[in-house]
Amino acid sequence: MRVLLGVAKLESVPGAVAVQDPEEMSAHRRALELLQRGGIDPMVGGAYALRAHTGLWRDTKDLDLFLRKDQVHEALALLAADGYRTELTDPLWIAKAFAGDYFIDLIFSSGNGVAVVDELWAQRAPKAQVLDREALIMPVEEMIWSKAFIQERERFDGADIHHLLRCKGAQLDWRHLLGRFGEHWPILFGHLISFRFSFPSDREQIPSWVMKELTARLAATEDQPAASDRVCRGTLLSRQQYLAEVNEHGYRDARELEVQGWPGDSRWPVKPRHGSRRTER
Repeated sequence: MRVLLGVAKLESVPGAVAVQDPEEMSAHRRALELLQRGGIDPMVGGAYALRAHTGLWRDTKDLDLFLRKDQVHEALALLAADGYRTELTDPLWIAKAFAGDYFIDLIFSSGNGVAVVDELWAQRAPKAQVLDREALIMPVEEMIWSKAFIQERERFDGADIHHLLRCKGAQLDWRHLLGRFGEHWPILFGHLISFRFSFPSDREQIPSWVMKELTARLAATEDQPAASDRVCRGTLLSRQQYLAEVNEHGYRDARELEVQGWPGDSRWPVKPRHGSRRTER
């Protein structure tokens, strides 16, 4: 595979060439430059970060920029002043800026509210040339953390995690990554097992002590009783696929319990029940 960052050209097999739209590149580059010059130094994520970390490229119409929540309104104002149409799409995790058919996602958390952007993201972020500019790149550990929960019917980011592990696994700060997942470590463990299945010749990318530690954690849970509360944590993985359990079968939405300031999901609403956080406010 050969990736030419300057012209965004990808050759994966003989004769297969993907050339990025110059208008798309211009809209993305201008937004990145505006924010950097305005004193905000966002981290580039999405397809651009995946290419920086792995060399793999896929076509995209959006530019994912990660920043802290307290920087979002300033970023939107900078982009709006230059002619971008802007919106605070979801106050929990994302805002957007539009330039014709192209758009920029300003992301300050994962969609489930778990992987919140904090100061450590920027402190740990490497730099790379993106869109002919030097920019901070989303750290691999945080990229894995936020992608691990994306398990919708129409989108599953497990393959991206596999690519990152194949290329960067041996270099990761695994203690930091385990800390990021915290009590959600079974989600990480599941992705590590499926990586071992997908790339059996690259198992050394995951240190043996990590697999042994997580295996021991799993074994320890077998001696514990089942949770007494009927909570569905599936809503941390998919906004839509577990609505039957929380709306019809009496399960509590884990987001109400585990996400600080959870405002409810406006697109896929969960019916409020007596005693829930949202009915108590």
